[in-house]
Amino acid sequence: MSTSVMPLLPVRDIVVFPYMILPLFVGRDNSIKAVEEALEGNRLVFLSAQKNMLDEAPTPDQIYETGTVAMIVRMKKLPDGRAKVLIQGMHKAVIKSFEQTDPFFKVKVENIEEKELDVSNPEISALMRNIREQIEKIVAMGKLLSPDILVVMDEIKDGSKIADIIAANIGLNAQDAQQILEQTDPLKKLYKVNEHLLKEAEIISLQNKINNMAKDEMTRAQKEYFLKEQMKAIKSELGDNDGKNEDMSDIRRKLTEIKMPEEVKIEAFKQLDRLERMHPDASESAVLRTYLEWITETPWMINSEDNMDLEHAKKILDEDHYDLEEIKERIIEHLAVSKLNKKIKGPILCFVGAPGVGKTSLGKSIARALGRKFVRISLGGVKDEAEIRGHRRTYVGAMPGKIIQSLKQAGTNNPVFVLDEIDKLGADFKGDPSSALLEVLDPEQNFSFRDHYMNLPFDLTNVMFIATANMWDTIPPALRDRMETINLSGYTSEEKIKIAQKHLIPKQLNENGLENKNIKFTDKVLLKIITQYTKEAGVRTLERLIGKICRKTAKLIATDKNFPEKITPQLVEKYLGCPLYISEEKNVSDEIGISTGLAWTQYGGEILMIEVASSKGSGLKMTGNLGEVMKESATTALSYVKTMAQQYGIAEDYFQHNEVHVHFPSGAVPKDGPSAGIAIATAIISHITGRPVSKDVAMTGEISLSGKVLPIGGLKEKALAAMRAGIKVIIAPELNKKDLVNIPAEFKKKLKFIFVERVDDVIDAALLPKKIESVEFFKGSKKQVKAVA
Repeated sequence: MSTSVMPLLPVRDIVVFPYMILPLFVGRDNSIKAVEEALEGNRLVFLSAQKNMLDEAPTPDQIYETGTVAMIVRMKKLPDGRAKVLIQGMHKAVIKSFEQTDPFFKVKVENIEEKELDVSNPEISALMRNIREQIEKIVAMGKLLSPDILVVMDEIKDGSKIADIIAANIGLNAQDAQQILEQTDPLKKLYKVNEHLLKEAEIISLQNKINNMAKDEMTRAQKEYFLKEQMKAIKSELGDNDGKNEDMSDIRRKLTEIKMPEEVKIEAFKQLDRLERMHPDASESAVLRTYLEWITETPWMINSEDNMDLEHAKKILDEDHYDLEEIKERIIEHLAVSKLNKKIKGPILCFVGAPGVGKTSLGKSIARALGRKFVRISLGGVKDEAEIRGHRRTYVGAMPGKIIQSLKQAGTNNPVFVLDEIDKLGADFKGDPSSALLEVLDPEQNFSFRDHYMNLPFDLTNVMFIATANMWDTIPPALRDRMETINLSGYTSEEKIKIAQKHLIPKQLNENGLENKNIKFTDKVLLKIITQYTKEAGVRTLERLIGKICRKTAKLIATDKNFPEKITPQLVEKYLGCPLYISEEKNVSDEIGISTGLAWTQYGGEILMIEVASSKGSGLKMTGNLGEVMKESATTALSYVKTMAQQYGIAEDYFQHNEVHVHFPSGAVPKDGPSAGIAIATAIISHITGRPVSKDVAMTGEISLSGKVLPIGGLKEKALAAMRAGIKVIIAPELNKKDLVNIPAEFKKKLKFIFVERVDDVIDAALLPKKIESVEFFKGSKKQVKAVA
């Protein structure tokens, strides 16, 4: 017997016989590699069933030894990573040894030679005739078999081949099929096939008997339905209506009274007619009834009337939120346009900002200002498309998606609809919810939004959608394109104080039963809480800390002890503990080699001290937990200083013998961003030339190799940080001059802004004249002293 080595492809829940042609879907990595290996060679692969179909990675002892050598006719790669392979069984073989197990199985197989069985033998002829009759019988009973089997039986004279072909086509389970494949005696194989055919005929006979019984039951049910319909007609004539008729009449009355689009009305009455003809105990009856209830309770054409009083709307928005002028102006604009154009579509806004800045509560205020209902759904972690579009009614327990559910809850078709945390949408094999939202948030499509459950068009153009997000970058680009974005950059300390005095303190005093106790928080106390106990863009932590102080005071009152009517800084430390954060202050004197930078964080602005020193060596050393962008800024700054060394009076060989060390204090805090370039360059030049940096100057701006000062972001927050630290002058890029319109007037009174285009301008503004002293640097093995004028 001949042997050969070839790739092994374990198959699940199927046994491949010789002469079979069938497609296989290959998904496992090792199986795909086995197929690719076969295609690179003689296209032969050994197919053998695995003993447990649930095993994802079967071992050699979990695979049957007997299988079929097959030819791969063709292969097609599928989009999901699988491969579709068309194979043709050639002949049986048995595994002799496993030559390879990784990355795929490669086995040495020995062909199984089967002796031919002459069908002219009387015993075999009778057996073949019996098999043919059994096949004809099960086909007549309704078994779906290929009609070519009978033709093959007439043309092929080898009984072993006939047994294999029949076994491959009668739908045997994998275990029974494997037994026939392993049988080498053709006569025993034919008897085994005949046994399975007899068993199949008996099963089909019982199946038909059960179907006939069910059919008789259906006939009886139809008869009962006919009689009940007659009874209903008689009762109708007598004026004696049953409960079902009352329900149907109630649904029909609601459908007649409710305003809805014509297409919806036609479909609703069509389904109602179906329900009336249906038996009350039918399973679909409850599904249809629930569907009709959803149709009657959905606000197809019910809308609340907007309050068009612009002054009233502005008053409400000012009552609930401090500042946020851009958002308030946008809502007033919408009202003004609505006053002139009654058919305006609802805006689709996206509020992007850090947690706690009031994005969701702003949606409530907008609804109150417009006189509309307010609904909110949270999209954080939503992974199933059906959460948005609903389930199809064919599923058990199907229901509409959150859009239709929320509109039903609101009772109107024009609420203020907040889509919270849109930047935290997920996606998995159940679908992509962000793609489903494209239809919801597109004004050109949402006039006919179709929920899978309702399967009827709903007009969403009247809804005011407001999405909220913490991060703009994580929102899918297609969704970003459909929304009007408004950034909430966070509150300054002064704004937080005003928010606390106007909103947070009255709320906490009321919640803790202190509204009549005349408890006072001074601005100084609030500033201490904000700067030393919180580090946030919003006011959530601030509100919690004010609440904690109120609870401590309430405890004193409840125990009949003296309580302070005025909260002092000492009481803050007593109630809240030691300060958690300490703000950096500006330098107390003009320093050489130390500059003050400005940084933006999600909690607001910060000042950033940058220190430069040098030692024997060469190159650049950076410390202070810096990110890649900031490291690149430092490298660029040093390269610029090297290039312009002669202009600044720096010795030509200074950098060959001195290592420049740039350090950012607070090493435990990660630092990154592109706006520290000019501050680093200033500190380096100050250190080398001996010219001190003014203590009253802070700067922000990126640097290019040619000495240009490039624009930055967050100028408002950085200006606030500078003002808190006692800085008097801010140096910023010329291209940021336009951002002055966003800087409050009180900032402009206390700060002087110098806008620069080149690093030369920064040096002139930031460095003071050199004092008479020397700067040491290293050259060779001797320390040299060079005075720089």
